[in-house]
Amino acid sequence: MILYAQKIATISQLTIDEIDITGETVAITFGTSPVVLPMPLGTQVRELVAPRRGKAKIGTPDDTPWLFPGGQPGRPLSDSQVGLRLHKIGVRPQQDRSTALFTFAAELPAALLARMLGVHIQVAVQWQKASGGDWAAYADEISRRKKD
Repeated sequence: MILYAQKIATISQLTIDEIDITGETVAITFGTSPVVLPMPLGTQVRELVAPRRGKAKIGTPDDTPWLFPGGQPGRPLSDSQVGLRLHKIGVRPQQDRSTALFTFAAELPAALLARMLGVHIQVAVQWQKASGGDWAAYADEISRRKKD
């Protein structure tokens, strides 16, 4: 949630189909472009997708699509439950998400931010303006990477 500036509602509604595991690479799709997860996050997501055993399996059908299955069969963990769990470990969802968005917006062009995070382009433009992001600096950095 914090790393990719996602809302609690987006996280709670994630399905296994939005996770792509290819070899050692684990990617997740929030918008239209998959994002490769860094380790150890990739390892943790891989474990969530793995067949569930023991207590996590009770009351959960074999084919549940949810990355975070809830207590009611066929339903994901509720937004409020995700929020409570995050608060218990010291995560402030709204504040931490805003910080992540601000950081992304300062470093990425609005179009890429919108595509990668699944936010509307106008929202991405507003965040980029608020953060003082410089698309020209991003383009310059990318062009230098290709030359190296």
